[in-house]
Amino acid sequence: MKKYAIWIVLGVILLWAIVAYNGLIGSKETVNKSWSNVENQYQRRADLIPNLVNTVKGAADFEKSTLEAVTQARANATGIKLDANDLTPEKLQQFEQAQAQLSGALSRLLVSVEKYPDLKATQNFQELQSQLEGTENRINEARRQYNDAAQAYNEGRQKFPKVIIANLFGFTSRPYFEAAKGADKAPEVKF
Repeated sequence: MKKYAIWIVLGVILLWAIVAYNGLIGSKETVNKSWSNVENQYQRRADLIPNLVNTVKGAADFEKSTLEAVTQARANATGIKLDANDLTPEKLQQFEQAQAQLSGALSRLLVSVEKYPDLKATQNFQELQSQLEGTENRINEARRQYNDAAQAYNEGRQKFPKVIIANLFGFTSRPYFEAAKGADKAPEVKF
């Protein structure tokens, strides 16, 4: 009888380990999917930028440095590729810095456009501006969903007794998106 009890206990422990491992895999894949959605939205923004720049170029005698800054920032932002399985706080911060540079260049472009009332009135520009605004909202939502998935995963992998399985099989924490430095201050718009 004692022998059966030991086998039952070992079976229960093995079953629990399998369930815990599979749960961690599921959470990890949710984080990976959420990260892919973030990248997808950033790519959508990067794809819209050439159209925006060409529309602005075609409709205005525009400041060359502003357009070059947007083009360069886009190149920098799309040049950084992160693997969802290898997200570290440092790599995420580097990615975020490139995206913040692009956001800043786009903001300067849109503010500078105020000097060109004819451009603001064109249908193409209005559509592109609307798509960019929608994309920024999608990026924010994708980042929120990623943070939610990362929180659930990080929380699950740290709770006892799952932490044993997580450490045993190398499940590491996932970093969060954080507000950029200076985000607590309203941007200054000058015309």
